[in-house]
Amino acid sequence: MKALDIALKDIQRSFRSAMAIVFMFAIPLLVTGMFYFMFGNIASQGDFNLPRIDVVIANLDQGGPRLQAGSETLPGDIQADTLGELVVEVLESDELADLLAVTSVPDAGVARAAVDNRQAQVAIIVPPDFSRQFADQYGQAAIEFYQDPTLTIGPGIVKSILNQFMDRMSAIKIAIDVSQEQVEPLDYAMLGQVIQGLLDTSTAQSEDLSATLLEVRSPQKNAGSEQESASPLVGLIGPIMGGMMIFYAFYTGTASAQSILREEEERTLPRLFTTPTPQATILSGKFLAVFLTVLVQMSVLLVAARLIFGIQWGELLPVALMATGVVVAASSFGIFINSLLKTTKQGGVVFGGVLTMTGMIGMIGIFAMGSPTAARLSNTVSLLVPQGWAVRGLLQSMNRDPVSDVLLTSLVMLAWSAAFFTIGVWRFNRRYT
Repeated sequence: MKALDIALKDIQRSFRSAMAIVFMFAIPLLVTGMFYFMFGNIASQGDFNLPRIDVVIANLDQGGPRLQAGSETLPGDIQADTLGELVVEVLESDELADLLAVTSVPDAGVARAAVDNRQAQVAIIVPPDFSRQFADQYGQAAIEFYQDPTLTIGPGIVKSILNQFMDRMSAIKIAIDVSQEQVEPLDYAMLGQVIQGLLDTSTAQSEDLSATLLEVRSPQKNAGSEQESASPLVGLIGPIMGGMMIFYAFYTGTASAQSILREEEERTLPRLFTTPTPQATILSGKFLAVFLTVLVQMSVLLVAARLIFGIQWGELLPVALMATGVVVAASSFGIFINSLLKTTKQGGVVFGGVLTMTGMIGMIGIFAMGSPTAARLSNTVSLLVPQGWAVRGLLQSMNRDPVSDVLLTSLVMLAWSAAFFTIGVWRFNRRYT
């Protein structure tokens, strides 16, 4: 009980310090709030809506031999007598109606003028010999694609659709050419079966052209999870808040453990050693105060960030494992660092140098988000310091990785903690013996 009384006395002293309160709670929340308002426009924009792309088509195709196909040779319900009509029918299909607003014009000049006058984003011009060139074994069928040079997304989507269409038509043309070269006289019944098979395969591979070109996915929920769909803003500031929380948890652990050196300089600790209370009990109370102070800080920041910014930390068990590892690691690290110091004056060097350097190295995993090269660096360099393992456990919990992965990371943090705590306790006991 005496150890607990000593711990509670140190905790009260810590929380009476305005500077300690600022470093423990105010700075992490204020830094996160700054990023929250900086990127606030992301949240206000809501979902991304792609407007319909205005497309004008000038179909000048005059047809060609063997291309007066009936509807039975074309996929779906499309009916076309020429390849040019087939292009128009595909772009005007119901599957692409929500994506494309197609308008037919009589000639190429009108189509280009519509783009020049910003009445359309893309003009598609089918030449008069398009079907004939396709039917010719040595011909080259080509479509003119005319776009507004100031636009990228809309024309890019239309170009992708045309490229997909032409690739499929090229496969049919190759089949026709091979059949003409290898079968004499040409078996039109067999050729029709080959073409029909290619068209059916093409349809089976992609019943909806727009689905293969632009697929929109919503965030998936884990089985049995009540996870809410997080906004892009929360996805940005969540790791930042977590990084600040870990960064200042290690500051708190070191600052709380410094009370041992401070009381030694103030001569209160030597007087305490002269009382009947065993030295081990006194030091145990000091160490317990460090753990409880960091525990309060982590708990308050986790709850405050969830309530204020809506940050999803993950499921309860992974979050508990991660938080436990961070609390124990930060506390034992603070005890270890202070055991190496002789006076509190040396603490400024530790706070400004060692903690800042190790904290920044540990946060490489957050800075490297979205960069594969930097991510590989974070998986090696950042794990050389305990803060790196703490950040790793945080990101695993937020990404809802398997509990076994979070548990392994927490065990590594506990291993760091055991080494730091053992060395720190040994040095303090040796110091005050």
